[in-house]
Amino acid sequence: MTFFKVFIMKKIKTLKLNYEFKNVFNKGKYYFGNQIIVYILKNKFNYNRLGIAISTKLGKAHLRNRVKRVIRAAYQNNIINCENGYDIVIIWNKKADVNNLSYHLINKDMKKIFLNSGIKK
Repeated sequence: MTFFKVFIMKKIKTLKLNYEFKNVFNKGKYYFGNQIIVYILKNKFNYNRLGIAISTKLGKAHLRNRVKRVIRAAYQNNIINCENGYDIVIIWNKKADVNNLSYHLINKDMKKIFLNSGIKK
């Protein structure tokens, strides 16, 4: 008989409104990775909020949704050991080829960016 570990993921709080994204883009600091670009801004809440911005020039809807799904999975893996109280907006680096989309590359980029930004404990 095999037992499986059940991981219960917390629901991710998201940025939804246009002015929230603009605020992070204008006032936040940005960090470059090979696959993603991350904007980070301190907020007044006791939790982190995530925003994902993918351009329609990237490709068709199924491709953009896959990119967002992989970014969200990498975010859930990396945010566990991070400080709370930040607005984080992640965009796809247009210089990166979307056909080489890999969870491991995005996860590595995000880990490096969170360490460089100082939000990783």
